[in-house]
Amino acid sequence: MTESELKRHIRGIPDFPKPGILFYDISTLLRNAQAWKAAMSAMAARVTPHRPQVLAGIESRGFLLAAPLALELGLGFIMLRKPRKLPGETIGLDYALEYGTDRIEMQADAITPGQRVVLLDDLLATGGTMAAGVALLRQAGAEVPAVATMLELTFLGGRRRLDVPVETLLAYDE
Repeated sequence: MTESELKRHIRGIPDFPKPGILFYDISTLLRNAQAWKAAMSAMAARVTPHRPQVLAGIESRGFLLAAPLALELGLGFIMLRKPRKLPGETIGLDYALEYGTDRIEMQADAITPGQRVVLLDDLLATGGTMAAGVALLRQAGAEVPAVATMLELTFLGGRRRLDVPVETLLAYDE
């Protein structure tokens, strides 16, 4: 499937979650098996050159990309989650949002120091959550050769906050 064909499976929802925001909804792509498979194949082609040993996904839509992609590539998968959602010992990182702060955590034993971990999420907007995810993985000892997203809102400049290559399947310029 071409980029424009895949984009036809992404639904834009105006004024969600608040007035003035156009939300790009990937659920319409995920419920179409052919489109989802094509998207995962295209993501695999973008991620594989970075030679990951493990894929990590950011809660929750990042799980919908990272887990099946890890399975397709024969890799392990780890979760970066909101506080108090993971069992066992965790490590976490607080980070700034536009209006406040948030926190992400991962299991302390999820990776071996030096492992190559590519981080995935559904969307790159301002880059704050993705940058925090990279920092958390590095705190755990990971090497992060790249991050990948299905969608990128390029006009928000999120990739400028990242010091690793960004692999994007579909870009939106407005």
